[in-house]
Amino acid sequence: ELSDEQITVSMEDAIRMDAAGVAVSVFIGSANQQQTILNLTDMINSAEEYGIPVLAVTAVGKDMARDLRYLGLASRICQDAGARIIKTYYCEDFSKLVDWVAPTAVVVAGGKYSSPPEALQMAYDSIQAGAVGVDFGRNIFQDENPVGMIKAIGSIVHGNHTVKEALDIYKACMPGAKKFE
Repeated sequence: ELSDEQITVSMEDAIRMDAAGVAVSVFIGSANQQQTILNLTDMINSAEEYGIPVLAVTAVGKDMARDLRYLGLASRICQDAGARIIKTYYCEDFSKLVDWVAPTAVVVAGGKYSSPPEALQMAYDSIQAGAVGVDFGRNIFQDENPVGMIKAIGSIVHGNHTVKEALDIYKACMPGAKKFE
């Protein structure tokens, strides 16, 4: 069971490793919901002693849809517990979720690999809806052009570029693409 997680690193160990923050997953609606919420609150309580931010990673049970109702509930539980940043999935009416947990920062998870246009559209929609960033691991390291994908996503998140502009950046970084100085 994926949701059967325990805290494996103490806050003191995280500090010794020079961590700038820590992450804890919360599985709302799973058989281990209560334990994962306790893991989050225990880590937040320890982190607050040292001024270390906690990123709460939301997940929903297998039988629950990744929709506004459940992702909003999971995100709100994380905010109420004291998480400084919430990582969750993009959904319809995402701006409402961002509003519900304001002023807590929200980062959008990339999930499964998507084509570059789809991934960049989700990044764009997320930022337009109020997310402060995206966490798109698979959409970068599984892409045939990871450098281009990083630059394209960065242009949306940090440069306020459109999806078309980001795709142009992506294509310009393709191996063999003509470079214009």
